Amino acid sequence: MVKITTVKSWSENLELTRPYSIAYNTFDSVENVFVYLQLADGKYGLGAGSPADLVTGESLDDSKSILADKLPELLVGKDVRLIQEHCRNMEKQMSKTPAARAAVDIALHDALSKFLNIPLVDMLGRVHQALPTSITIGIKSLEESLAEAEEYIGRGFRILKVKTGKSVEEDVELVNKMREEIGSQIRIRVDANQGYSASELQAFIQRTSELDIELVEQPLKDNDNQGMFDVTEEIRKQCAADESLHNPADALKLAANPQAFGIYNIKLMKCGGVNAGMQIAEIANLAGIDLMWGCMDESIVSITAALHAALASPATRYLDLDGSLDLARDLVTGGFVLEDGYLGITDQAGLGINMTEGNIHHEG
Repeated sequence: MVKITTVKSWSENLELTRPYSIAYNTFDSVENVFVYLQLADGKYGLGAGSPADLVTGESLDDSKSILADKLPELLVGKDVRLIQEHCRNMEKQMSKTPAARAAVDIALHDALSKFLNIPLVDMLGRVHQALPTSITIGIKSLEESLAEAEEYIGRGFRILKVKTGKSVEEDVELVNKMREEIGSQIRIRVDANQGYSASELQAFIQRTSELDIELVEQPLKDNDNQGMFDVTEEIRKQCAADESLHNPADALKLAANPQAFGIYNIKLMKCGGVNAGMQIAEIANLAGIDLMWGCMDESIVSITAALHAALASPATRYLDLDGSLDLARDLVTGGFVLEDGYLGITDQAGLGINMTEGNIHHEG
């Protein structure tokens, strides 16, 4: 038995170096919850969650209170090796708080793979070594968007994800100008954030057909999956389900033929962590649906966990794991390795992250 002896949870306000806007809000900082588990052998696991009412359906207070209430009874004195059992129990006990659940799930996966002394990706079954990530440009003026694009390309990124959804007219102008400015070697993805109707999506795709747009994320409202059938299969193939896809049950429904989306965007915060993420990934793999792994504004902890899961999934084609790059501070170092826009991982056990000094003094 490898006993979990200590559990702690707390929250941190992580300021952003670059505030950003999406279709319905502007953000300048983010609150993450953290979970720390210590094993009897002294090894520890760390997890993080980024709750957001509009995305995960829970507030920061919801996350903090359920972690304080449930963690001790669910995990203290339990064997970390029984991870599937723990994940099932959490799904029952914390079903309405997926970001809080993700924090616990990630800490468990970090602790268990450290106990096994292998990187998490190898415990899950590594398929890929490294993949390129996109970096996101929020909704802003044309001039600001183009300046940001140049900056990111200068930093080595080769895939830009552009937030759209204001109006087809403005969006078409933006991606036209961007393609003109950055040339043909840089890939462009578009995230409409539920901003289009089916006819607007059709118009956007037609009017940008020469621009080599790689994919369009969540073009229609999350409750309008049926509307996707008002566009051609070819268009649906290059559209990614984001807000329409929360958990493995959603993935199963969306996998039925004819398919509303050709791509699933898995966010650990929406589905509840690595365990549920891998279930969605396997459904996608069996259904012939490509995978994109996305994120919110998150600590290196959960971004790295998503990367390990992505690299262990055969259907993974796209990464959008830039959520920790604009944090003014974090609680850890290490984790992923970013080089020329490619994300890879170290050969360290677990997530390969290290707590910075003095960050485990919070009682939760």
